[in-house]
Parts: sequence; structure tokens; C-alpha cells
Amino acid sequence: MGIHPRFINEENLESDWNALQFYSRQPNVLAIGECGLDRLCDISFPLQEKVFVKQIRWANEIAKPLIIHCVRAFPETLRILKSCSNGMPVVFHGFNNNKETADQLLREGYYLSFGKSLLQPNMETLFNHIPLNRIFLENDDSDIAISSIYEQAARIKQMSVETMAKEMKKNLFTVFNVSIT
Repeated sequence: MGIHPRFINEENLESDWNALQFYSRQPNVLAIGECGLDRLCDISFPLQEKVFVKQIRWANEIAKPLIIHCVRAFPETLRILKSCSNGMPVVFHGFNNNKETADQLLREGYYLSFGKSLLQPNMETLFNHIPLNRIFLENDDSDIAISSIYEQAARIKQMSVETMAKEMKKNLFTVFNVSIT
């Protein structure tokens, strides 16, 4: 649960924030997010930064991981995470950037979640470079079945879909303290 940068509404911000604080304490809410920064949306960047900082601090206060939405704002996102002394796990949602950015995020101990971009041939080398214990897979709101994402990830990493699923379950437990069978 989070306030997505594209949906920040200054008029409703106080009520949205109060709702976030109330509902995010529920045990079925596993993380704060998507939250972050987006240079392609119409919401003012200073307002996005203000809301992002509040969510990082809140995630740390209630000890829940962060799911980050980041579009053309990686330096700012990293700066803010550091300035807030974030101590919670961070997953960068829908990662489709380059190796240099991936390496920078991995050095910080962050996780990268891959979705439909994984089906593009230019992502194979990058994905193969990312350690299994730093990966998540998603289909977000695309029409692509999650099974297709898993099949592609397994093919790139040269393993079975079942092995890939086991690795993702380990990461799920590590980051979100959730176990599924």
C-alpha cells in the first residue's frame, strides 16, 4: 500500500496519508509502495519528493519493505533513500534500465523486479547478470501471464521454471517474511 507518484493529489493528500497510515499497519499489507519518483508524470517533482520521503520514513517506522516506482529519477531516488537512512528492504518495481544502474542498486543491497520488459531480447544479458537472490518477477498490470515471465526468466538463467519459482519463494521470505507453498 502506498501513494504512487502519478496519483498524488495535493487536495486529498492529508486524507490519503491518514488512510495509508491506518491500513498499512494491517498484517496483510506487506510493503509500502508503489512509492517513488516519476519524471514523466504531471505531478510536481518537489511534491513527489516530499511524499516519497514521508513514505520511506513511515516504512521504517512500521518495519515494512518499500516497493519503488522510479522513472528517470534513479540518482534522486538513491539520494533520498540514503538521506532518510532507510533500513528496510527495497524492491525496484518494473526494472528495465541498464547494467550500470542495476549494479548501483545491487551495491546498495536493493532488489530488482522484472516484468514484461524481460521478454525483450536486449534485457537477457542484463537479467543474466543479476544474482538470483536479488530478483523478483511480476506481470504488474500487463496482459502477459506471470507464467510467461517465469518461463522467460528460467530460460535466460538456464534452469527449470520450478527451480526459478523456488528461488523467488526464497526472496519472498527474505524480503517480506512470507512463506508460500
